Amino acid sequence: MQELALIRTLLDKEFYNNHKGIRCPDKIFSKDARKIKHTLDYAMDTYGKSITPTELEALFFVNNTSMTTANKQVFSELFQKVAREKPLSTEIADDVLSKLFQQVVGEEIANLGFDYVNGSQSSLEPLRNILSNYQDDFLPNLKVEWDDTSIDTLLKANDIQSQWKWNIPTLRRKTEGISAGHLVVVGARPNTGKTSFHASTIAAPDGFASQGAKCIILCNEESYERVGARYLSAATSMSMDEVKTNMAVAALRYDPIDKNVFIKDSTGKDMTWVEAVVKAYEPDIVVLDMGDKFAAKTSDKSDIYLKEAAIHARNISKEHKCAIIWMSQLSAAAEGLVHPDQSMLEGSRTGKAAEADLMILISKNKVVEGQDEDETNQRHLCIAKNKLKGGWHGTIHCELDGDRSQYLA
Repeated sequence: MQELALIRTLLDKEFYNNHKGIRCPDKIFSKDARKIKHTLDYAMDTYGKSITPTELEALFFVNNTSMTTANKQVFSELFQKVAREKPLSTEIADDVLSKLFQQVVGEEIANLGFDYVNGSQSSLEPLRNILSNYQDDFLPNLKVEWDDTSIDTLLKANDIQSQWKWNIPTLRRKTEGISAGHLVVVGARPNTGKTSFHASTIAAPDGFASQGAKCIILCNEESYERVGARYLSAATSMSMDEVKTNMAVAALRYDPIDKNVFIKDSTGKDMTWVEAVVKAYEPDIVVLDMGDKFAAKTSDKSDIYLKEAAIHARNISKEHKCAIIWMSQLSAAAEGLVHPDQSMLEGSRTGKAAEADLMILISKNKVVEGQDEDETNQRHLCIAKNKLKGGWHGTIHCELDGDRSQYLA
């Protein structure tokens, strides 16, 4: 019997001390076993040492001399069973006691719930008393395997923190790169070069794809053909017109990148679908363009559901060992600013910023009167948040070759 095996285990003084009192209430035992448990409590309190089943039996009958012959026979048989039981291992005994204890608490709360439903109880004080009495001992049934924090492991993790290197020299000198588990938020105003940024850093020479990273691009704003065209231009260092007139050269340059880049029109999909894709195809880098549009609207407030989506993205990156690049719009407050800040991420307040390991806000010079907007090819990469190696913050200046979708330093 389970309860007799527990009594046999509780004869060990060390185990008893670790589980006495409220964590091993009498209520978990049946009526007869509970009487034996009372004698066990007395023995541990009086003698302060482990005892044998024979000693427990002797103490029981000495303290219960008025029992009938029939009752003595019942308990003699119970003690024989206790003596035959082998003590449970500490781990299993902990598990059994934890479950039995939770059942006892659950029954008390359930009975109190019936009293509330039936109107026989109108005060919350009994419920507060249950919570007060049990909250410190209501332990979940779990075993924690602590993470390896040895020097070798931590040094190795630090070395691979920048597994995938940025191919924009000025950016690489300041932030070096990204790795599995990182969430990178990239924000910009419309028509600034968001898609060209991830096309350039992934597909242009020395980009993530050429470093061997398997990259999945999930786009829900522009058509996949337009996104794909930017990747083709970035990979070949050719405009689309140049690709048409130099197909052989373009194919030769594009082929090594094409095998590591996978693009999918993801209009109407949400973060749950994103996680399914990541789990199925095991990428090294995932681009969400646009990340905000993958957020399921669980609230009327955008900051709430965008924060939920950002947390989901961060969890995906950690659990499935990939880096996620979340493309986002900046609000109108960033219009014309060379140095935007993280408060200007559209719709989310601090939700996305809180989850990001690295935040890059892309800006361009304000167009002056009489200037063609296409002539303003200078771009500024504002590192608004950086929890990665070095932790540098500041602004990096570079050029955008829009025809070839490349960011150049």
